[in-house]
Amino acid sequence: MNVNQSKLTCIVLASLAMLLLPFQLLAETQVVKKPHTFSAGTPARASEVNSNFDVAYEHIQKLLNVVCKYHPTEPLCETEIFTNDFGMSFVLIPPGTFVMGSPEGETTGRYSDEEIQHSVTLTQSFYLQTTEVTQGQWKALMGNNPSHFSSCGDDCPVENVSWEDIQEFIGKLNLHENAHLYQLPTEAQWEYAARAGSTTALANGHLAETGCSIDNNLNAMAWYCGNADSKTHQVAQKKANAWGLYDMHGNVWEWCQDWKSAYPTNSVTDPRGPSTGTVRVRRGGGWTDGAQYCRSAQRGSTAAGSRSALGLRLSMTLNP
Repeated sequence: MNVNQSKLTCIVLASLAMLLLPFQLLAETQVVKKPHTFSAGTPARASEVNSNFDVAYEHIQKLLNVVCKYHPTEPLCETEIFTNDFGMSFVLIPPGTFVMGSPEGETTGRYSDEEIQHSVTLTQSFYLQTTEVTQGQWKALMGNNPSHFSSCGDDCPVENVSWEDIQEFIGKLNLHENAHLYQLPTEAQWEYAARAGSTTALANGHLAETGCSIDNNLNAMAWYCGNADSKTHQVAQKKANAWGLYDMHGNVWEWCQDWKSAYPTNSVTDPRGPSTGTVRVRRGGGWTDGAQYCRSAQRGSTAAGSRSALGLRLSMTLNP
């Protein structure tokens, strides 16, 4: 961006701040939708005012979108939901501290590599995709569909993709949208988001069953061997967690960025895993798995070149 473009952007931002001030005073949150409807005066007058209001607001939002494309870190550009050019929707995950790992009382399917509970602090907010990447989204960017269940349709999760395949996918996406930085979530980010403030085996409560028996809590949130009929299903058909994330339990395993390693025994801040390793982390369980593999704390791992039953969801940050 040249000097004249920068000056113009500053003028536009200042103008937007003045134009949006009355709307922000009327709204309880950031201006991301029309915050008010007028009803004073005669019905005809109210209708006219609302119509003019809608037109003005639409123009302001379009102008704001142009500015945010080049200056995404401006306060006016920070929204809780973001959707990119490929229809991938992301929700803003706040920074915070949580206890990672499986508590002693979580006896249903608990494994030794989860048992070291430790405090994790994530100091930065980040966006996480509300669903797993779908077959349609993968095809739109990559031009192919590697999924075993390709007949499931564009709204089903892409699967049969390796960690290495995903790096190519992410590279192309980052080239397409240089205002945003896409990557796989770290293991800590994934569990923090999956829990969404919960401390139980599942985001919506305790897990009472193992294997393919029907567990009421898991059945509400996940496709697993107890209800999936040996196949994947369209994303976002089950209940979302408290942060608006679907299918964090079940449907397909989701790759994380990290190499797998033993948990630390002390508190950590913004962990990213070791710099080298032999297997990558996968989380969440899938349609073929028993209930115990779908817990928030469950840790899976496999070689980076493996593909079977593996999918993904993306995290995203704003480029400075």
